[in-house]
Amino acid sequence: MECQPAHDAPVSINPMALFARNFFKHPSMLGSIVPSSRFLVKDLMTQIEWQRARVLIEFGPGVGTITRELLKRMRSDAVLVVIEVNLDFVQYLGATIRDPRLRIVHGSAAHVRRILIEQGFASADYIISSLPYSLLTEELRQEIVAESRHALNSRGSLLVFQYSRLLLPYLKSSFGSVKLRFQPFNILPASIFHCTP
Repeated sequence: MECQPAHDAPVSINPMALFARNFFKHPSMLGSIVPSSRFLVKDLMTQIEWQRARVLIEFGPGVGTITRELLKRMRSDAVLVVIEVNLDFVQYLGATIRDPRLRIVHGSAAHVRRILIEQGFASADYIISSLPYSLLTEELRQEIVAESRHALNSRGSLLVFQYSRLLLPYLKSSFGSVKLRFQPFNILPASIFHCTP
């Protein structure tokens, strides 16, 4: 796993084009051909208690649609660790976002606890995940959900959006509370799961 610095640099590629190109190259890594809509992002943001959010993690940031909104709202002393397996996205984020609170890790969400320790943290307050769990193996789904539960502190929350409810049994088996919201104004319409211990 490699941590990339976040800095600004001239980038000529269009983020929508980069996202679409990677969808066709690696369809199992992305659940949609376009990034999340502003409606979905707003729904996610309203479920975070910003005053107590000191350590946040994002799984699968892609071109940074959610990442940028998190950084806009975060406390000045908070940290956002984004974990991305796609090197194109890792490089794009590192070249287009300047923020000392952002840490970009090229790695797997299945290793979130190890990544947290490597970044100097015992646990996280929030994990925001846009991973396409329906396209992952059952074993990997279970591993990521279980790792997420153990990576959160006692008041932590996992926020997941999906285009199906396939993940619901996995979430219910690991979390004491799973609340569901639906956002129709997205391509595709999405379910948002708010999970707490």
